[in-house]
Amino acid sequence: MIRLLILASALSMDSFAVSISLGSKYKTKLTSLALMTGLYFCICQTIMPLIGYAIGKETIGFFSRYVPFISCFLLVIIGGKMLYEAWSQDVDEPVVKITHMRILMLAIATSIDAIAAGFTLTTLPFNPLFSCLVIGIATFNFSWCGVWTGRVFGDWLENKAEILGGIVLILLGFSSLIT
Repeated sequence: MIRLLILASALSMDSFAVSISLGSKYKTKLTSLALMTGLYFCICQTIMPLIGYAIGKETIGFFSRYVPFISCFLLVIIGGKMLYEAWSQDVDEPVVKITHMRILMLAIATSIDAIAAGFTLTTLPFNPLFSCLVIGIATFNFSWCGVWTGRVFGDWLENKAEILGGIVLILLGFSSLIT
């Protein structure tokens, strides 16, 4: 269960970082922004790992002895991508009008890597629906808190959350080789 909670928290770091950015740029109607961000990010982060799990479950027979290595590879790649993005971000992004479509696009963009992480759910001893629900709830909470945190701490925290998430995913990847 600890590994699932760590995975859920690490996958939520992208959403947290984007939510911090949103909270720092949009200082009005924060309650509705936090709710909208939390819901969209939660839904996408719940569905995407389930897609990855389904793909992984279908192909697991072919690769069963390589699953820990594939899991490690995918998590290290996702974590490395998060680190790269955190260190190469352009801080001077223009403020644009926030819409449902824009939040949906952000939610999809931050949860694409959860498809690959969903493949690793085949290695956990939990029901995949339960696992994805835990990931979704964690993402909602991180996104909700991220908007409010962004209001206060703004850009100072944005990169640090993504860096932490990347490091945790890389460590989870290597831990899949041990367990």
